[in-house]
Amino acid sequence: MKQTNAIKTGLDADDALFGASVETGSPALVEIYGELGFNWIWLDLEHKNPSATDSNYLEHMLRAAECSDTELIVRVPDNNPAQIRKVLDTGVRNIIVPRVKTRDELETAIEAAYYSYDGRPGERGLSFGRTSGYGSFLSMDGDTSYHHDEDKSVLMGVLIENETAVNNIDEILDVPELGFVFPGPGDLGVSMNHTLEYGHPEVTEALTQVETASLERDIPLLGLLGSNFPTLDDTEQAIDDGYRLLGLGNEFSAVRDVFGQRLRTLTKTRLNI
Repeated sequence: MKQTNAIKTGLDADDALFGASVETGSPALVEIYGELGFNWIWLDLEHKNPSATDSNYLEHMLRAAECSDTELIVRVPDNNPAQIRKVLDTGVRNIIVPRVKTRDELETAIEAAYYSYDGRPGERGLSFGRTSGYGSFLSMDGDTSYHHDEDKSVLMGVLIENETAVNNIDEILDVPELGFVFPGPGDLGVSMNHTLEYGHPEVTEALTQVETASLERDIPLLGLLGSNFPTLDDTEQAIDDGYRLLGLGNEFSAVRDVFGQRLRTLTKTRLNI
């Protein structure tokens, strides 16, 4: 497999990159999204889909992404270094770490993704799996490009979804090799005792603090339609406000919106409503 990352290339060019979420673990859906032209696919392994340690599953999802020219962004369950290494060894290039509250917690996760980290050896290990061409890239002839290329292709993000993390945001954003930030309104509201109150002033203020601090450091922001942005107009505004990774929905919302509207329309027609 190629040691490249189209998301990193797009972010370096300051492009807006659009994604869609897979909720049901379907490689076919990944392929459809890619054929439609989505830049990336959100794969949540914290709340749904198979386990983050299921390498066979992740490899199938990656093959679907590669054959339709798109990328995966994988949300792991937590900052466990062994888990992060295993996900990367399948060929995943983009990982987002949830449940982070402190700089140390994030640095533990990101350090596990690199062979060389912040001027010192990282905590990633060599693998004879898919990401190394099943060992063929691990040259014994003096070519040491593999681990350098791997480090260049990895993109690590953090989900800020806790009031403690907001209070520690400056330290968290200073972690080396942090590639993007997702200000998460749902669980942030839970941590502030404002569950499902997405528009509560205290939640909005905290999100704004995260957004402002990230943009001041030129760290790209990720947001999801229906989470960060209620409508497509809000998504357009988010691009103007500095968001660069924008998720436009998932198969659950598509079924509810499209099939639900079709059923309502046909039902009204048949009943002459």
